[in-house]
Amino acid sequence: MIPQTFIETAGDILGSTEKGLSGSKIASLFAAYAVDYNTDIPYPSYPFPVSTPNKRHALKKNLSSFHPKQQFKIIKELCEHPELKDLPEVRDLKIKLLTRFKGLNTDIDTVNEILVDETRFWLDDYTKSLEQYNYALEKYKGNIFERNLLDDLRLSLELLVKEILGNSKSLENQLIGIGAFIKRNNGSQELANMFVKLIDYFTKYQNEYVKHDSQVIEEEVEFILEITSSFMKHFIRMKNRI
Repeated sequence: MIPQTFIETAGDILGSTEKGLSGSKIASLFAAYAVDYNTDIPYPSYPFPVSTPNKRHALKKNLSSFHPKQQFKIIKELCEHPELKDLPEVRDLKIKLLTRFKGLNTDIDTVNEILVDETRFWLDDYTKSLEQYNYALEKYKGNIFERNLLDDLRLSLELLVKEILGNSKSLENQLIGIGAFIKRNNGSQELANMFVKLIDYFTKYQNEYVKHDSQVIEEEVEFILEITSSFMKHFIRMKNRI
């Protein structure tokens, strides 16, 4: 079950007066869900009855008409709506949804979606890196396991490291700087060693797959996406502690 308190919070964020969905969009989106799930909702059309307190009320009441797994999917998809997905409070709502109620998630998605959303949240201040990261995610979610998916991911990591260290070096030439950065921020030598291994993977990957135009192995893409995301998130958090 998704508690009513969470439904209330979701309604306040997604139907916010200033930044949320309009009343007409709320009605049309929920009318479509009502058809999909063969469910009656109290506010299927717009304008709402004059007795309706506000659009947030309509969104909450509509959402409460669905079963928990349906509510999970609806909230998740509304968080991914083009008008809402980049709002910090919406990103936070989605992370809480995925973390607290992951047992209700019926979508089959092998990549760690919570990790991905958290990484995108931390990359918000690093726009160039975030752009390349999103390109990689779009290819992954579209099942486009081409070699340039990992090229996008590698470039995203490289741009992030350049900005954090304040230089223009290639990823392969950042090892000393990264080691010093980790040491300054009380990180372990083991973490620095793992980063070396990650860069080594990208370098060997490019030599093996890019030059020979070989097919990418799907399981390896999932693994390298998640481990790269973890590194990126951790480095930004270390930087923010300075």
